[in-house]
Amino acid sequence: MVKPLETDTWDGFAGLAERHNGVFGGCWCTWFHTMSAEKERTYEANRSLKRRLVDEGRAHAALVYDADEAVAWCEYGCPEELPNIYHRKQYDEELDVLPDYRITCIFVDKRYRRQGLSAVALRGALDLIAAAGGGVVEGYPHDAGGKKKAVLYNGTRTLFEQAGFEFVRSKGMGNCVMRRTVP
Repeated sequence: MVKPLETDTWDGFAGLAERHNGVFGGCWCTWFHTMSAEKERTYEANRSLKRRLVDEGRAHAALVYDADEAVAWCEYGCPEELPNIYHRKQYDEELDVLPDYRITCIFVDKRYRRQGLSAVALRGALDLIAAAGGGVVEGYPHDAGGKKKAVLYNGTRTLFEQAGFEFVRSKGMGNCVMRRTVP
């Protein structure tokens, strides 16, 4: 089952993040939100920032549940909500279309990996975007040419292709811009 990240699903999201040390060293999936002074870059500060953004309706994700426990997520939001993407300077220089939504982070509980939940989370985000009116959606997955990588914070090019995204261009070393329109 997939649910949106909202105030009433915060505990599920928080449980998943806490089981994994706040994810990626205590990020709490806040890195893409901002680089402003409001971000202190500590576990507790990131947790508090994420909670505030959720409560204010400025943080979105599709949460994948196994019974009552959140076991995966896919973060998405408009460019204003998620301005901090990797290789931003190159991205801005080559920008042809500003998307309505960005998909910036996909994470699966270590106990549930290799079960296809990244795809479930990505589809869940696309369904939530469709329910909100749809639009142009970009993702920035890793493009490792089929080679295995240890950390893939945003999935693979193949994952996005299977979800109907088209390759737009490379971005940095090993990443790319993928795009699709959600009705």
